[in-house]
Amino acid sequence: MIQLNGEPKEYDEVSVEEMLGREGFEKGRIAVEVNGVIVSKQAYNSTVLHSGDVVEVVSFVGGG
Repeated sequence: MIQLNGEPKEYDEVSVEEMLGREGFEKGRIAVEVNGVIVSKQAYNSTVLHSGDVVEVVSFVGGG
């Protein structure tokens, strides 16, 4: 189980890419942090989440 934006989620041994798809995030305008470290978009597929990880996903909103 991981913590995703403060909520417990049943993910273990899945990539950031897979988790984002399951959760419905659009990858174009987000930033992902795993255990306090920002994950580059190029590393989403190779970064594997493990039980106990703390994940924050932040969406950027444009406007003016």
